[in-house]
Amino acid sequence: MASQHTRKPRSAARRSGAPSPARPRYPIADVLRGVAIVLMAAYHLAFDLNYFGAVRIDFYHDPFWFNLRTLIVTLFLFLVGVSLVLAHGNGIDWRGYARRLARLFAAAVLVSAGSYALFPGSMIFFGVLHFIFVASLLGLLFVRFGWSNLLAGSMLVLLGIVVQHPLFDQPWLQWFGLMTHKPVTEDYVPLLPWFGVVMIGMFFGRWGLLEKPLPALAGYRPTGGSARLLALCGRHGLLLYLVHQPVLLGLVYLAVRLG
Repeated sequence: MASQHTRKPRSAARRSGAPSPARPRYPIADVLRGVAIVLMAAYHLAFDLNYFGAVRIDFYHDPFWFNLRTLIVTLFLFLVGVSLVLAHGNGIDWRGYARRLARLFAAAVLVSAGSYALFPGSMIFFGVLHFIFVASLLGLLFVRFGWSNLLAGSMLVLLGIVVQHPLFDQPWLQWFGLMTHKPVTEDYVPLLPWFGVVMIGMFFGRWGLLEKPLPALAGYRPTGGSARLLALCGRHGLLLYLVHQPVLLGLVYLAVRLG
């Protein structure tokens, strides 16, 4: 496989009309994304059961459910950083990048509209997909950096956790984070501290897969049926993110109505 650091062959391929070399895909990222999707579906199933009164769970104060959500979001956004580096760390694929941004924007608008229909008093205005859209724009500035991403990302995480100021409670700044309280919304993933997680993911994507591939990661291939299924889910993460909750809501509603 030709090195992606080599610019001339790619330019020649464009001039000759030949397709550009495919960028390598690392199954370990797909499997981990699949794990995050399964955990997310389990979390949302419990949320839906609670919503329809089948169980009683305090998602905002119960340590188990609060920490499970934090783990799920962390895994998703860490992999956003890894994927940004894998896709663009050796040269930006502008066409693929634009397509992904368009899909993310449309999906974020759809989530906001759907959440407003179901929860008009707590619609999602800056949830996971909104964050990933913004992080994909900002992250492109950092895909070529290495250890500095680890340092800066760790600092942003710390800043987002320990710093709060009333200035950021204003509605037009709530997307940024650093609020003194959580806004009334069904899903809230502010820029800080979460962009720090993306930057840490970019560091590990470059250090552990692109520049100094770790055999256990770069050479991993799913062999069992469960691992292959997780990898398949990970490759279609955005689609599954959009469809799983309406499906679960419908199934739980029918189950509750039927007793």
